[in-house]
Amino acid sequence: MNGVAEGARADGHDGDAGTRHVTVHEYVGGDDFFIELVARFYAGVEADPLLRPMYPDDLADSQAHLAGFLIQFWGGPQTYSEQRGHPRLRMRHFPFAIADAEAAAWYAHMAAAVDSMSLDDVVRPVLLEYFARAANAMINVER
Repeated sequence: MNGVAEGARADGHDGDAGTRHVTVHEYVGGDDFFIELVARFYAGVEADPLLRPMYPDDLADSQAHLAGFLIQFWGGPQTYSEQRGHPRLRMRHFPFAIADAEAAAWYAHMAAAVDSMSLDDVVRPVLLEYFARAANAMINVER
């Protein structure tokens, strides 16, 4: 029996005989999936009047950081932490006023990016559920 897991032991087995969990990173084909997902996400952010002012003029570093984080989070290489330290997502986003509207806009662009990829019903809901939680976790102001 195979399954998709957010993380797995280094040998890919969870200790149950015959069971191998596949990380999301493996399941979607590796780094290239997340790089493309992030590019599609930022195409939406680029035109968003609410979110665009929160980002630097050049989005290249933002794209690289998000892709690196997602690659690591979903079971890929730990390059993000090696280069940038612990993710500390709330701390990194604290300088920005993020209310319900910003979180909803961010999630809408990420959900559109996810939906634009050819994903099956195994991994699509896993990604969307995580991104919904992540968007809500970044809320730091009430309006």
